[in-house]
Amino acid sequence: MPVSLSDHKTVESLFKAMQLGPSGEEAMMALFHDDAVFIEPFSGVPLTHTGAAAIRGSFKEMWSQPLPDMRLVLERADLAGAQVRAEWTCHASVFPEPMRGYDLFTIRDGRISRLEIVVTSAPESPPR
Repeated sequence: MPVSLSDHKTVESLFKAMQLGPSGEEAMMALFHDDAVFIEPFSGVPLTHTGAAAIRGSFKEMWSQPLPDMRLVLERADLAGAQVRAEWTCHASVFPEPMRGYDLFTIRDGRISRLEIVVTSAPESPPR
């Protein structure tokens, strides 16, 4: 089912801000409600960050070890019940193949109230 234009714009804006890394921090954080929930799998187990300060902190931690030349591509966005499901591909020269996954967004009043990132295909971890 198609996603509303405003919800699609919110998703696209998040992807653009994430692509910028630390310089996109303020634009990215403006897309989240103060009491938003962010669930991410990047430590090896899903971690839940609740509230804008915790979400900001989790992204700052990710940015402390950035992927060189990362390119995040939004492949498609569809409605999945009351959520927006956004499929993506992440390219970086340190990956032998792209990382793939999807995000589940709950969007309220044009801002994100819940975001869960699911990785469906992960290359071997890049050397740090």
